Amino acid sequence: MSAPHTKRICQIIKLKPECADEYKEAHRNVWPGVLSTLRRYHIVDYSINHYPPLNLLIANFKYTGSDFEKDMKAIGDDEEMQRWWRLKDSMQESFNDGVSGSGKEIPWWTDIEEVFRFEGDSSA
Repeated sequence: MSAPHTKRICQIIKLKPECADEYKEAHRNVWPGVLSTLRRYHIVDYSINHYPPLNLLIANFKYTGSDFEKDMKAIGDDEEMQRWWRLKDSMQESFNDGVSGSGKEIPWWTDIEEVFRFEGDSSA
């Protein structure tokens, strides 16, 4: 079962079809500094899935810290993360109006509502 303070996040964005191979290759070799930043600011169990028929990327992660807004700002302020985002943002199309890229005031990825969760019975 998830720790009581764990926040689960699911987000979506469109992947430009012509960028699919490059995007997947980049994520096979994520920069160590990017992974370090995520770890430092309490992001765990992060995955991104691709659904080609809709050109959809689906990201899931857990936040285990105590100040989500502060940690998200710190991630956004990290220079290596900003460089990574600039490269990846060019391969994506946001669902959000008025957005200019990751780490800005308007979110680049769109949060989606969790409608069901089953974590099993740890006593079985």
